[in-house]
Amino acid sequence: MDLGLEGRVALVTGSHRGTGAGIAEQLASEGATVLVHGFEEGQPDEVVARIRAGGADAHPVVGDILRDDGARALADRVLREYERVDVLVNNYGVAERGRWQDDTTDEWIEIYHKNVLSGVRMVRAFAPAMREHGWGRIIWLGTIGSVRPNARMPHYYASKGALPTLCVSLAKELAGSGITVNLVSPGLIATAEVVAQVERARAEGREDGWAAALRDSPIGRMAEVREVASLVAFVAGEPAGAINGANLRVDGGAADCAVA
Repeated sequence: MDLGLEGRVALVTGSHRGTGAGIAEQLASEGATVLVHGFEEGQPDEVVARIRAGGADAHPVVGDILRDDGARALADRVLREYERVDVLVNNYGVAERGRWQDDTTDEWIEIYHKNVLSGVRMVRAFAPAMREHGWGRIIWLGTIGSVRPNARMPHYYASKGALPTLCVSLAKELAGSGITVNLVSPGLIATAEVVAQVERARAEGREDGWAAALRDSPIGRMAEVREVASLVAFVAGEPAGAINGANLRVDGGAADCAVA
């Protein structure tokens, strides 16, 4: 299937590692010029080199999107060089440990900067040019935890829980502009870090939260990075033009269908 991404410019935040790197590689394989984002110089270089070695087009971009000035500087450089971003994937986010009685107010605020406001800054920077050109795709990476949170990590689940409503609101804001806004919500993803942690827990004869969560998956395994990346690429493409304001789960059926 031709996704119509040839010649499109795609920015994937936090794509120097993990799921973001997989998304960047997938978009590049579909013909997009991919901007691989990191927070520090050198972070995106390995992913960029890997994409270029496969014959696709990728470039490193660096900036602290957790702060207004850092996000503005990154956007200025990108728009100066590429004029616009056609596909914005707000992939960057973190899952930090915490408990109701332990997390400080500052920790709650900081995780909102990471999981919500980092993407808001990118939308404000790049949506105007998308609107001007009459086409765009804005895709956020969420989690099935937004519909089935746990008692632990409340600040994480609360921040990710903002994304479904945020995406619907933004889709309405951009109505008629040619821009779609969607949320891709994975369950457990088999990144190298997650697989190592699950295997370490098993080797130690214990079952951590991630290992226990596998029991809830009807497919009996975690989603592969490529499976998440393939959905993101499809939603970014021309054939997905009627998908808008959606929360698309990639969890093997683990989430409760009644509240999905």
